[in-house]
Amino acid sequence: MATIKVQANKIFAPVDKSKCRYVLLKGSAGSGKSVDTAQHYILRLMQDRGRNLLALRKSEVTNRDSTFAELSGAISRMGLWDYWKPIMSPLELRCVNGAKIIFRGMNDDRQREKIKSITFEKGSLTDIWLEEATEFSRADVDILDDRLRGKLPDGLFYQMRFTFNPVAATHWIKHDYFDTVDPNVFTHHSTYLDNRFIDAPYHARMMRRKELDPDGYRVYGLGEWGEVGGLIITNWTAEDMSQDPNDYDSVSLGQDFGFNHANAILLLGFKDDEIYVLKEQYDYEKDTGEIIAACIMPKHVMMYCDSAEPDRIKTWRSSGYKAVAVKKEQGSVQAQIDYLKAHKIHIHPSCVNLMKELQQWKWKRDEKRDVWLDEPVPFLDDAIAALRYGIEPVRKVRRLQSFSKEGLGL
Repeated sequence: MATIKVQANKIFAPVDKSKCRYVLLKGSAGSGKSVDTAQHYILRLMQDRGRNLLALRKSEVTNRDSTFAELSGAISRMGLWDYWKPIMSPLELRCVNGAKIIFRGMNDDRQREKIKSITFEKGSLTDIWLEEATEFSRADVDILDDRLRGKLPDGLFYQMRFTFNPVAATHWIKHDYFDTVDPNVFTHHSTYLDNRFIDAPYHARMMRRKELDPDGYRVYGLGEWGEVGGLIITNWTAEDMSQDPNDYDSVSLGQDFGFNHANAILLLGFKDDEIYVLKEQYDYEKDTGEIIAACIMPKHVMMYCDSAEPDRIKTWRSSGYKAVAVKKEQGSVQAQIDYLKAHKIHIHPSCVNLMKELQQWKWKRDEKRDVWLDEPVPFLDDAIAALRYGIEPVRKVRRLQSFSKEGLGL
């Protein structure tokens, strides 16, 4: 076998050695827990014959851009593609020794039934990985736990690994696994400060979060139990959808310029008064020419951009894109938020950065008066800004139509 290039954070060494049935990795964003988990499973399945892994997200379609992407990335980093083969439909990873990784969800009864009928040509289902574990219910975990049964060959053992960013202190996972003493349970905590591979710009963004939103930093940055209250946009779901612009009533592009923070571009579709986020491009520390060279967005679609960067808009137009500035009016941010909150938002699972931003985008809080203010915390909101810009053509048309009806007395 070729030399395996393993890059690991020492903080996860006790986790990877554990033989407990339940292993729970609680931590902040950027702590490296999912990266370590993926690397650990690739090595474990190669070394321990007879093992197979079931990787799960609550919604099955989100596996492609999370668990599957993490495991594939681990194979690439360690230079092990000679020993693994990806299958795209249904999603699988197969090892030359017969081990297999399959990907499922538990969003409805049909998906739960698929879990119950899983079989493997070689070996047994020995390992289960629940990514974003707080998405799952206690009943989901009970179904999965029942699948790990039967006598195993010497040296093998069953294990479920939970990876997640903590949410409410009242969550059932905290009650069942962290607040009780059980020799079958191994719990672990990590933060981005423990991750030696974190880049300096990411660290700087966390420091900005600490200054602007100490309470959110405690949960999002330090991985402590709590709750990010005051979330602004909650009326969205992640789901598979057509990415063909012709399948929508209209389409648009939104772009928020950035360098030290992200440059974000979203392709949006509009149909039946609902919003569909089809694609995203999210770049750090790249100049405009580099972003344009790598751009995956269609040129014939109108692109609505941050008006504060006229030179960048001009560059995009010179490259053949229909880039225009969004007119920023007094109260426009609040009006855009109101529009987003009033319309169902569907997000393609590949738009992982937008979803991460929405999960922590919140109102500022007046601690003295103990009230939420009508002003967003200006942190980790680049894709959200692109979303706000991208809805402008439909929002303003709707507003003009409303004004027209009022003027006619309709």
